[in-house]
Amino acid sequence: MVSKKLTVSNAQGLHMRPAGLFANAMGKYKSDVFLNVKGNDVNGKSLMNIIAACIKCGTEIEIRCTGEDEADALAKAVELIESGLGE
Repeated sequence: MVSKKLTVSNAQGLHMRPAGLFANAMGKYKSDVFLNVKGNDVNGKSLMNIIAACIKCGTEIEIRCTGEDEADALAKAVELIESGLGE
């Protein structure tokens, strides 16, 4: 398992478009991807789970990846969050 803590910087948080972009990107990996938000684990491959977590700007999240391509999945997840998911 690999993990990293980050702060969401998108002004609108992870609303429908960035959450969909994140879930689609993570769906390409075999590893399990979870976002820990305020002590709750959220499936990082599920658009609906990410939306339901109400991840707002300034929220600290921990991305955890477990599986055969965990390092690559984490690197991509971090890249997406740090880039603001195109916003």
